Amino acid sequence: MNDHYQVIDNRWLVDVFSVGPLQCNCTIIGDLTSKQCLVFDPGGQAVDIFNRTKKHHLDISALICTHAHFDHILAAGDLHQLTGALIYLNRHDFSLWKSLELQCNFFNIPYQPIPNPQHWIVDEQVLPCCSGIALHTPGHTPGSMSFWFESACLLIAGDTLFRHSVGRTDLWGGNQEQLQRSIREKLYTLDEKALVITGHGLLTTISEEKRMNRIVPAIPC
Repeated sequence: MNDHYQVIDNRWLVDVFSVGPLQCNCTIIGDLTSKQCLVFDPGGQAVDIFNRTKKHHLDISALICTHAHFDHILAAGDLHQLTGALIYLNRHDFSLWKSLELQCNFFNIPYQPIPNPQHWIVDEQVLPCCSGIALHTPGHTPGSMSFWFESACLLIAGDTLFRHSVGRTDLWGGNQEQLQRSIREKLYTLDEKALVITGHGLLTTISEEKRMNRIVPAIPC
């Protein structure tokens, strides 16, 4: 995808850009008042991510992984070393985190060890800045998380929801029925105008997905 940059209400900075071997969408969400930011899905290119936060004059409060597939976490360790920011993950994905070498070998990606997460995210947890709320949305993986920023009308969906599609469930820990429940019960109930940052590819909106998603229509067939 092309880099997507947006400032909302002169308060929130949102910077979305592709990183790593599978071009995961990494997102920086910053509070322009406090100068603190969150980095979601640091899937590669740690120095590039760090430099973008510095370009925006922001300090990283947390490194947040929507789930523990290798393409969303590869730069987490290097960024932790660079900044001291804690790595956040849902505990249900810890077994996936520990299988990073196996995942890299499976996809023929160079393996580099990363430290274990330092903070376990739970459902409805308030994030350390930017007024975000964590939503447990299992299905793509057991610990998949989405993140809702009501004041910015913005959702980070990870690999749970894509534009007109959903994340695959044929990898480790995937469950199609659980994924559909997460989308219908947690994501489709949010503001229809909400901008959705997906884990890969184009951005979308809740309204667009309720009307056009070919895998999970708003009303089950």
